[in-house]
Amino acid sequence: MMTQTGRLAATREALGPTLIKLAEEGLDIVVVDADLGVSTTAAQFGQRFPNRFYTMGVAEQNAVGVAAGLAAAGKIAFVSSFAAFIPGHCYDQVRMAIAQPNLNVKIAASHGGVVTGEDGASAQALEDLSLMLALPTFRVIVPADVVECAQAIEEAARRYGPFYIRMVRPKIPVIYDESYRFQLGKAHLLRPGSDVTIMAIGVMVYQALQAAQLLAQEGIEARVLNMASLRPLDEGAVVAAAKETGAIVTAEDHSVHGGLGSLVAQVVARTCPVPMTFVGMTSFGSTGRWDQLLEHFLLTPNRIAQEAKEVISRKRG
Repeated sequence: MMTQTGRLAATREALGPTLIKLAEEGLDIVVVDADLGVSTTAAQFGQRFPNRFYTMGVAEQNAVGVAAGLAAAGKIAFVSSFAAFIPGHCYDQVRMAIAQPNLNVKIAASHGGVVTGEDGASAQALEDLSLMLALPTFRVIVPADVVECAQAIEEAARRYGPFYIRMVRPKIPVIYDESYRFQLGKAHLLRPGSDVTIMAIGVMVYQALQAAQLLAQEGIEARVLNMASLRPLDEGAVVAAAKETGAIVTAEDHSVHGGLGSLVAQVVARTCPVPMTFVGMTSFGSTGRWDQLLEHFLLTPNRIAQEAKEVISRKRG
């Protein structure tokens, strides 16, 4: 259930505590770190289980190789760094050592998107999802808040095969309470509506909910779907949205090429063509506070609402 919790938390805060909990329950988890375990919170696992925590330093290619080797030896291997560095610095190793042999490695990538903020464009991963979605054996998840992120990490740990989980740096609104249950391959309906559907991932889910409230003030009822599971994608929810609302807006803190918008557009083009528009990044990022950068790059409720009205205008009468 959606809740106005009033809480703020970074999705990365889920990683360390969730892995500790699962290991204490008996899962044979190991964690490989590439120098940033404090920031990703993976270091908390190392403090609790020092003999199951391997730090490679600033060597992402080595980290991926070690994680692959541990998985080949039967472990549930998590490897963690910033999304700009894994997969950014080691895509060939991810492709060859994890994806092609379909090994049981989970990449937990923090600091995704322009909301990485003050670290600037070099550290703002805006193409990581397109890279990972190009690898067919990877399941790809972008949680909307810390509650969903913890459940996604557990889902990845309990299922065999490669996973990519994208986390963010800033403390963002917590949408869900503890009654929520993440389902791999399923979109989550946050708000019903019949005039237009807004599909969002990550930090943009809360923005989409705010946009729907703005639209409601004008008598426009927007359906809001959290599309956290990018692969497998809930194609049924996409088709239903196209047929029942006749217009779709996607919103993501990622390049408009190769992420959520591209996936949804493929389904819509193949099954039920309707007007679409895409809110996302069309350039590299910049330096600033994360909330300022969302405003600067027009990743805002007002922009989503504006695009929703524009796409509604293109619906067939």
